[in-house]
Amino acid sequence: MTVYDSDNVFAKILRGEIPAVKIYEDADILAFMDAMPQGDGHALVIPKAPSRNLLDADPATVATLFRAVQRIARAVRTAFGADGVFVSQYNEPASGQTVFHLHVHIIPRFEGVPLRGHAAGTFADRAVLAEHAARIRAALDADNAGPAS
Repeated sequence: MTVYDSDNVFAKILRGEIPAVKIYEDADILAFMDAMPQGDGHALVIPKAPSRNLLDADPATVATLFRAVQRIARAVRTAFGADGVFVSQYNEPASGQTVFHLHVHIIPRFEGVPLRGHAAGTFADRAVLAEHAARIRAALDADNAGPAS
């Protein structure tokens, strides 16, 4: 098994070395906007515990992560009035994993609207990401329970 690399981009975000447009944060979880979104409202949810992916994560970390994923996914769907929500998680390069810190993608989906490519180097406008994050936070607040309950 490959060792966790503490210099991956998400570890750097957790340490505050790289900025992110945050949606939600608690002692165990960080949810933020994908900087190269495949659709408006594309969010990422990560555990703060160092885990390369689902295959090496502690089961308690996975349980906490997916409780938050469910709540964030509901908020994303509400915030964007989406027809559905795409939730994905990749493990190792053969599956498409490119950042080796456990993370889950949440993307609102609309009938007949294809996803955009996840093109490396094409970053979304930070002001747009901030507006999307605000919409998701408002939906979380309206839910009154917070992601990890």
